Amino acid sequence: MKKKISSAAKDSAVFWELSKDYINHQLPVIQNASSNTVNSYRTGLNLFIDYLEHQKKLSRDSITFTDFSRDNIKDFMGWMRTEKNYAEKTCNLRLTAIHSLLEYAANENSVDLMSIYMESKSVDGLTLSDAPIEYFEAHQMEALLNAPDTDRKTGRRNQMMLVLYYDTGARISELLAATPENLHLSEDVPFIEIFGKGRQYRNVPLMDKTIDHLKRYLSEFHRDKHQNTPLFYASTHGIVHNLSPDSVEKMIKDYSKKCEEEGINMPKNPHCHMIRKTRAMDLYKNGMSLAHIQQLLGHKSISTTSGFYAFATLDTLASAMSKANNAGTSSAQKKWKDEEIQKVIYRL
Repeated sequence: MKKKISSAAKDSAVFWELSKDYINHQLPVIQNASSNTVNSYRTGLNLFIDYLEHQKKLSRDSITFTDFSRDNIKDFMGWMRTEKNYAEKTCNLRLTAIHSLLEYAANENSVDLMSIYMESKSVDGLTLSDAPIEYFEAHQMEALLNAPDTDRKTGRRNQMMLVLYYDTGARISELLAATPENLHLSEDVPFIEIFGKGRQYRNVPLMDKTIDHLKRYLSEFHRDKHQNTPLFYASTHGIVHNLSPDSVEKMIKDYSKKCEEEGINMPKNPHCHMIRKTRAMDLYKNGMSLAHIQQLLGHKSISTTSGFYAFATLDTLASAMSKANNAGTSSAQKKWKDEEIQKVIYRL
């Protein structure tokens, strides 16, 4: 005699079926979302599922859409911010993934799920703060790059990942999606091809020291691997798989803690994106134009670049003030008449 499937089991089956269809088909095929967007949404939804399991004590095989309640989502947002110390922007991105899944599920099964979706929409994202841009100072970045134990294979992989992360200024999702096939080390100007936001490719030149590191790394980690193998990977029971952004986040926090224990004062809450910001700030302070930084970072709009990186640090501010004091009156008058500068000065 066949066993009857309970209503709860059916609801859980509906949740997993719709969620997998959303991630594996709706986003990449129907909505034509980039692999980075798909991976970001997958990470956010898996994080919420992990939260329901470990913090709300729900069994994974019994999770249903009713567990995406307003209270659970609000608690999840608070947990990310206070317990995980995620940035407001990261928390809001995870919330967007939840809203998007529920909208899709409601449209597929509107009678039962529309009320859950509408309730979830009442959970607002976190207000983004105007805190100063966080980045590593030069001595902190150097300490972080030297923190991995290169006597261990994992340490050598991690150091290479940090070196390339800093050199390219890539997003962590872009770095983890890269393969050896994206490296062009024998060109006159060696570069890495990065597949970024908006399904756009960009080429980022590589520095000589980074190229030397990469050649040694490839000879050890990719001697017998396919060109489409992730550039940075882990192996579990002999099976190669991608690293997750969360694992890199934890790695950076662990190495920062190690630097602190060795007497180096590190940022209070180090995270992945700080390395990208550090690279941009270093280039900015050394005279690279915002247009070129925009190209390096893969920002669609120059306003995004200037909004994040064009602020004066103490040393650049002091240098600018010194130059202003020594500048001639005539050149200063010309600058005052520049329309773009007037827009900045005469603005509330």
